[in-house]
Amino acid sequence: MDAQATRLKTTAQIWVGGQEFESREFDLPELTGSQAIAQIDLATVCGSDAHTVTGRRTGACPSILGHEAVGTLVAIGPNGARDALGRDLSIGDRVIWSVTVSCGACDRCLAGRSAKCRTLLKTGHEALDGPWGISGGYASHIHLPEGITLVAVPDELSDAAAAPAACATATVMAVLEAAGDVSGQRVLVSGAGMLGLVACAAARQRGAASVVASDINPGRLELARAFGATDTLQAPGKPQPSSFDVAVDLSGAQPALAAALDALDVGGRLVVAGSVSPGPALCVDPERVVRFLLGITGVHNYEPRHLQQAIAFLMATRDLYDWDSLVAAPRPARELAHLMAPPQGRILRNSITFNSN
Repeated sequence: MDAQATRLKTTAQIWVGGQEFESREFDLPELTGSQAIAQIDLATVCGSDAHTVTGRRTGACPSILGHEAVGTLVAIGPNGARDALGRDLSIGDRVIWSVTVSCGACDRCLAGRSAKCRTLLKTGHEALDGPWGISGGYASHIHLPEGITLVAVPDELSDAAAAPAACATATVMAVLEAAGDVSGQRVLVSGAGMLGLVACAAARQRGAASVVASDINPGRLELARAFGATDTLQAPGKPQPSSFDVAVDLSGAQPALAAALDALDVGGRLVVAGSVSPGPALCVDPERVVRFLLGITGVHNYEPRHLQQAIAFLMATRDLYDWDSLVAAPRPARELAHLMAPPQGRILRNSITFNSN
């Protein structure tokens, strides 16, 4: 273990309820096993954190929020640290880390559903006084426990592109895996936020015949065209019946879900990933599901392979799409409360750094 590990401290923006944050300093733990500590270079503000502070979804409080970040390893436990491919990591390596921490031994982990581990911990979701208090990205440093997935970030990939990979990009990799082979398929993407743009670009990269993005925001639809959509649909307009082979809902809006389900052709698949907070129930016609051989699948979080796939996808498309343009220039951490407001225009993520005065 690095001799400095036990002397490291972190300065964090602590969510104390409502839309209030307080700056506090903490000692970082002494590392054991294959744990590590990363200095956070950039953290982006996911919409789900904004939902937490506005009360749309519940969250541990007080806590360190933030689950999209990229950082540099500054301390490693005595057993060393390895990335998702099993390669040794060293102090100074730039990495991203998974939203979930799993045990790897329970029935769900062994069945390939580590995102639903029986003892699951989640980055940026844990109580400050819990077993993993220094778990969020809105801090100068983060404690990375055993069971978290680390992925090395190539030098060619910017912090702005890498940070959202830990949530948005990796989740889309899981969504498209659940959707099956989209090569030659007609794909509908409901919701043209960060996840929706990644889904458009990834579906095109995987050979989709067409990709239609649907959203209520005309500006988002224009942006979707720049990130792979072949056509757009202004919601609440509905697509034609039987016009899609695959639909992915990243909006969480009940009308969009209903429209997507109605638009599926025979053998169509609907993947639902945006419904992560309470909302109206979806009415499903079971006869149509049977006669049209439809499949409906839910995706929440992702598996370690999807985080590695996210970085590979960003590397493969970095010359096709301007991923950096979707993230605002970093602001000082003390401005975090203000950055919970949705960004405007072509910006889909605000970002913070503790390396600025």
